[in-house]
Amino acid sequence: FALTEANVGSDPARLATTAERTADGRHYVLNGSKLWCTNGTIAELLVVMARDPKTQAISAFVVETDSPGVETTHRCRFMGLRALANAAIRFTDVKVPAENLIGKEGRGLKIALTTLNTGRLSLPAAVVGGGKLFLELSRKWAAARSQWGQEIGKHEAIAHKLAEMASTVFAMEAVSDLAQSLADKKGYDIRLEAAAAKEWNTVKAWGIVDETMQIRGGRGYEKESSLAARGEAPVGVERAMRDLRINLIFEGSSEIMHLFMAREAVDKHLEVAGSLIDPKVPASKKLAALPRVGWFYATWYLGLWARGLVAPRYGEFGPLARHLRFVERSSRKLAREVFHSMVVFRAGAERKQAFLFRLVDIANELFAMSASVSRAQALRAAGRPEAAQAVRMADHFCLATRREVRALFRALWRNDDTAAYAMGRAVLAGEHAWLEQGGLGLGLTVEDLRPKAPEAKATSAPDERSAPPAPTAVPVA
Repeated sequence: FALTEANVGSDPARLATTAERTADGRHYVLNGSKLWCTNGTIAELLVVMARDPKTQAISAFVVETDSPGVETTHRCRFMGLRALANAAIRFTDVKVPAENLIGKEGRGLKIALTTLNTGRLSLPAAVVGGGKLFLELSRKWAAARSQWGQEIGKHEAIAHKLAEMASTVFAMEAVSDLAQSLADKKGYDIRLEAAAAKEWNTVKAWGIVDETMQIRGGRGYEKESSLAARGEAPVGVERAMRDLRINLIFEGSSEIMHLFMAREAVDKHLEVAGSLIDPKVPASKKLAALPRVGWFYATWYLGLWARGLVAPRYGEFGPLARHLRFVERSSRKLAREVFHSMVVFRAGAERKQAFLFRLVDIANELFAMSASVSRAQALRAAGRPEAAQAVRMADHFCLATRREVRALFRALWRNDDTAAYAMGRAVLAGEHAWLEQGGLGLGLTVEDLRPKAPEAKATSAPDERSAPPAPTAVPVA
């Protein structure tokens, strides 16, 4: 799947690879380069996103890797995922038959984003499997390892970790299953749920593997081959940690997921009242829009408060009903805070990323609470033997999450975001570069670090059976 480029990551609208139709209309000619193509060194077919240099429309093509001009320039190797056949690929005057166009011209970006949804559904499920493994290891190790006269799992510090890990794994599975079931509903737009599940589950999975490393101690940090060589169970926590870290980056980084969901949150307000906060819109048009905007917000905003008078009680959920009532109240409060941010920040709202990220975090936590309660209720309704434990697990998770949600709401308007942004800009400008003195030094300039496309003349395709090349040392100042 050839989408990413050296200078284009989560912003595919900026891609530079071009596809120009020939005069006879029988072919497209591709030129450009792609980075981090999974299976790129072994694939026979590629799905390539490219831009028409005249219309700037992005289209998707099936490209055969044995076509003249298709070159694998490099096999990429990573911190984890050591077996991944990942490639940098270059296209030089590659003639692609017109029938290899996927869908219609100009629909490539939609195809790319739809494909990303699939990845954003697979990752939440994958990390649930990892979470279960880490929970099992942590539980058994906490029972096997003794310190100060008793199993370490009986010490409060470790017991609390185990409780949080177990309830989080329960919630992760609930979030993943809910997102998958919504994806199976015909005509349902899952972009938000897929993004929320991907972002929330991968962040929680990273926390769980980190806690597993802490509980395992030195044996977590030691490689499994070393453990086996000295006769201990070869459990590779350090390898799992290396492999897991990428989940917060690919298929859309956590930051990009936040921005996407934040944009969706304010879209309706921009649609309704965008003309009032847009400095480019003349005053006459703003005055003309006032009655319509005023009527919308009078009914919508007051309606949020009015619904609180007749809010559902969720009695059928038994002891978990209180958590759904909290979710319902918090959801209405969240909607109001989104509106308040538009009033306070106006056109600058989209640049208040720390504020928007907190809004998204609140939404994600409420989503996880809803999923957890629903899953526990489904197990209870099905008469499953683990139903009582599931209710207890969901209750524990929701109690802890409610504290997080309240803290996030408080931080919306009581924070040091402005000062932190000013400090960050000062660091970026080099005003605090004196702090870097006394270290070894990177020996590289900003220009040295700029992403660069592969050279026009590619090297031969790498042999998958060969050992990885020796690392190149970074020069030290």
